[in-house]
Amino acid sequence: MLSLEVIVPVLMSCALLWWVSRGMSWSIRLIVVAVTLAVIIVLVAVEQAGYWPEQWRR
Repeated sequence: MLSLEVIVPVLMSCALLWWVSRGMSWSIRLIVVAVTLAVIIVLVAVEQAGYWPEQWRR
């Protein structure tokens, strides 16, 4: 079951992307979404690989 720790950031991110991209064309929107997802994937991969600084971990 999804918790609020997942649902709230996802909804906030979607709302922020919609608000920022109101004046953009669809191709630019897709690029922004792709770059955002790439950054998220890289951050998760770095954290899972153990390269994340110890002070930043929970």
